[in-house]
Amino acid sequence: MTEIVLASPRMGAKLRRYLRLAKPRVVSLIVFCAVIGMLLATPDGVPLPTLLAATLGIALVAGSAAAVNCLIERRIDAIMARTRGRPLPRGEVDAVETAIFSALVGGSGLLLLHAYVNPLTMWLTLATFIGYALIYTVILKPLTPQNIVIGGASGAMPPVLGWAAATGQTPEQAWLLFLIIFLWTPPHFWALALYRAREYAAVSMPMLPVVHGREYTQRSIFAYTLVLALVSLLPFAIGMSGAAYLAAALALNAGFIARAWRLWRDYSDARAQGTFRYSIVYLSLLFAALLVDHYLPY
Repeated sequence: MTEIVLASPRMGAKLRRYLRLAKPRVVSLIVFCAVIGMLLATPDGVPLPTLLAATLGIALVAGSAAAVNCLIERRIDAIMARTRGRPLPRGEVDAVETAIFSALVGGSGLLLLHAYVNPLTMWLTLATFIGYALIYTVILKPLTPQNIVIGGASGAMPPVLGWAAATGQTPEQAWLLFLIIFLWTPPHFWALALYRAREYAAVSMPMLPVVHGREYTQRSIFAYTLVLALVSLLPFAIGMSGAAYLAAALALNAGFIARAWRLWRDYSDARAQGTFRYSIVYLSLLFAALLVDHYLPY
């Protein structure tokens, strides 16, 4: 009995370490956007079994991709202050455990999607996994300062996955949501890269501020933010949403543009951190506004 009692806290600690490998905060935003895609795709709502299976399946595969990212970058993570507290650099789990965890979790998610959602969603989710865990992490990230632009395609897939899960199709509305996240990703991540530039330089990672400098990155953030603002109005322009979404989008874009402008004209690490944090709020509230607008009785 004593052994069982002692084993239980150890098992709980081990599970928490595996959960941290899966980057739950990142996965929660992925799942949120996927669920929004599901709900926007269906006027009368998604059947509960499909909603649950798709949500869990996408979450599992996303967590698996995050664990592979941690596995591949474990030596870099040990150097950077932002990542050295992750389980692999701290020695709380080893590479073999991480690989097994990723395979089991990712495989379970794909099987769940194939059996209880539809094959299209499973294949799209697998392609997203390959795009992030392998193409972005292994090839693009150490090769080009445009890594986050190209690799952002994988991160922009959740609403497409959700739409496919709900309907078995990926129409232009789903790809418009993809485009919004795709354009959001560079200013979001470059704001982080600005105040972490020394860390990226220390590990020879060719992030934009490392290769092209701070001012170029600041201008790029502002330019992408302007394009994002325009594209984020397209759901209203094509009749996908109504006035409530338009009002929310205008307000959120005004806040993002103002922060990007101040970041460009009067840089500080604090402004970069504030812009990074606001970008997460921006995307969450923009997609929430789409969902609320979807159910308003126009």
